[in-house]
Amino acid sequence: MNHLLYEKSKSYKGYLIIPFVFGKADNYEIYSYKLLSEIGSKSQYHKAENPAKIYGSSIENIINIAKEHIDKNADVVSDSDMFKHRYVFRNNLIIVSQEAGKYYYDHYLPDSLNNIAAPKLFKSEYECWCWVKQGIDALNVGHKVKKS
Repeated sequence: MNHLLYEKSKSYKGYLIIPFVFGKADNYEIYSYKLLSEIGSKSQYHKAENPAKIYGSSIENIINIAKEHIDKNADVVSDSDMFKHRYVFRNNLIIVSQEAGKYYYDHYLPDSLNNIAAPKLFKSEYECWCWVKQGIDALNVGHKVKKS
């Protein structure tokens, strides 16, 4: 699997739809998707890969397939948007959240929906984002040194 296309992700009814290139046929890309649920593992579709079992010919097409599947089959839907404060930095997905005046984050690598965030609280979204960015920058420096 290629990396997840976080920059093309869409928030919809309590889920984050994340497209990716599943493969190629005759030089055409075939798209699939994964889901994150704002209620986490309480949803049957949290971290699910293409529960509709239908593939798409474009990013817009696969997003619409995922939305239709959510509309027809989701066990939980929400009007809130906990994914509105999401950022993509060096192909990593960062979701910043607030609870009781404190900020925290979820961090997903380019090819995985395993949250690798440190259990740390921050006073502001900006402070949180700066700390995450510094950590990703340090990771990339380490990778550059190892590749030499």
